[in-house]
Amino acid sequence: MVMVSIVTPLHNSSKFIIETIDGVILQSYTNWEMIIVDDCSTDNGVEIVEKLQKQDDRIKLIKNEINSGPAVSRNRAIEAARGRFIAFLDSDDIWHPTKLEEQLNFMQKNDYVFTFTAYDKINEKGEKVGHVEIPLEVAYNDLLKTCSIGCLTAMYDTRKIGKVYMPIIKKRQDFALWLKILKIVPKAYGLNRPLAKYRLTSNSVSSNKLKASKYQWKVYRHIEKLNIVSSTYYFLFYTIHGIVKKYFK
Repeated sequence: MVMVSIVTPLHNSSKFIIETIDGVILQSYTNWEMIIVDDCSTDNGVEIVEKLQKQDDRIKLIKNEINSGPAVSRNRAIEAARGRFIAFLDSDDIWHPTKLEEQLNFMQKNDYVFTFTAYDKINEKGEKVGHVEIPLEVAYNDLLKTCSIGCLTAMYDTRKIGKVYMPIIKKRQDFALWLKILKIVPKAYGLNRPLAKYRLTSNSVSSNKLKASKYQWKVYRHIEKLNIVSSTYYFLFYTIHGIVKKYFK
């Protein structure tokens, strides 16, 4: 069994981290390590993780010396990862018990390098409030128009492309990473089964559309170095897709 390294940044998520870790422990696929990087939390999240570490040594904890943001935290976890496959799971999201097993089978059966799955949306109480369908495949130009890859569902194969790190930006660093990978491989492939639950909180970028739009533009202009015409073109697609998704679906 190949190992999967699960990348989890932690910052003041004590309210949800137990449920997140439990979802990993309950995976039907058991050869994993969960690398949690704490970014100077001020709640008792670290104490919770340290307690769970004593019960399961597959859980690893790294502590940032200064508050550095999720991109740095995720990159530290990627750097420490020992697994062939890198998967991502934020500290307030949840995986379906067969998520790793189904996604790994999907990747290995089809020799895919980079994959993602459908997922449900839940509120802070854990109640389902939505569902996200996904395309069966996504190329670089497709992703520029709208990001259909949920961070909590993404997985890539380091044996095929090595370790790929997130650009150091405050928000939308996951979107920027997917674009980076799609300049190495031609496509990401979607498994259209809801194998994860994305929690909407008051701090979620997706819950603040203006903030999300600001960082979407930054990715176009400062990370991808697109000219103003191309950036505007893709930003219009992104905006229209957001309006359609909110009001017409």
